[in-house]
Formats: sequence, C-alpha cells, structure tokens
Amino acid sequence: MKAWYLLYCKSRGETRAQQNLALQQIETYLPTYPEEKLVKGQVTVRRVSLFPSYLFINFDPEVTSVAKIHNTRGVIRIVGCKELMTPIDDSVIHAIKLREHKLLSTLMPEESRAIPEMKSGDKVCFTKGPFAELEGIFDEENGEKRCFVLFELMGKQQRVIVEKDTIQPTKAKS
Repeated sequence: MKAWYLLYCKSRGETRAQQNLALQQIETYLPTYPEEKLVKGQVTVRRVSLFPSYLFINFDPEVTSVAKIHNTRGVIRIVGCKELMTPIDDSVIHAIKLREHKLLSTLMPEESRAIPEMKSGDKVCFTKGPFAELEGIFDEENGEKRCFVLFELMGKQQRVIVEKDTIQPTKAKS
C-alpha cells in the first residue's frame, strides 16, 4: 500500500536524492523554511531544509523495490527499514506542509514591510527569528533598523537588541 516513509540521505544530499528519485517517478517531499541572511549589506532569502539529510518519500513497497530506493544516488537508507517498514501518517505530512506554507507566506520582500511606530512600554510580539511568537516590551529605537526590547529570560528581564522588522505591536485585547 502506498504510504509516506522517511528517507535518510547523504550529508547535504537530500536535493540530489530528490532529483534522482523524481527520475524514477517516486513522489518526494522536502520540507524547507525561509532563512534570511545579510550578504554584503543585502538581505537575501534562501530556502533551507527543515530536516537536514532527511527526505519524505511516498511509494508502495510492494510495487517499487526498496533495494532500488536504497541504491539511488544520494540515498543512504529508509529510516526504520529492518523487517517491517513503518509508514508515516498522512496527517503528519499534511501538518508539516501547512506549517511550511504559513512560513513562506509570511515572508514578504523587505520593501513592502511596513514597520509600525512604537513607543516605550508598548507590548510587542516577535514575528520571526529565534524569539518568534514570544512577547516582549518595546524599550527604545537604536538606529534606523534596530531597537531594544525588554524580554523575560530565565526569570529576569533582559534588554536585547533586535531588528525592527522582527517585531510588531500586539493587539490590545478587549
């Protein structure tokens, strides 16, 4: 029966494995997320593998030989493939795809990002980066693109410097 399985690939070889499996008409899914990087003063966005060295494949082991997949360039092995292969529930793949789509749709070109005015004491929510979806308190601006935010960390309030476009004011609850 056709199902999703997890494939372990050679280091940084998941794209190569995906291409070679596509040549064999095997459906694959490589979850990615957008990563912004400052290169020579320019912000560039690239898609990075969510699970480095892993790739999801959708196939029927009774139709397609497991040995054929193991012998595909870039592939090391199907995870959990000893005696009985363990399929991954479709709902898990669907949830990962939804999360990936949400991450990609929130990423807009920098020119179109409107940075709202904030004043000291305003509650803010981090929209991306390592603090994504956490809250803090806007303290003050620090230049054109950065600001200080008060953030509770390990029971103490810490002052951290962040990019202005990584935060937004939280909506007042009524």
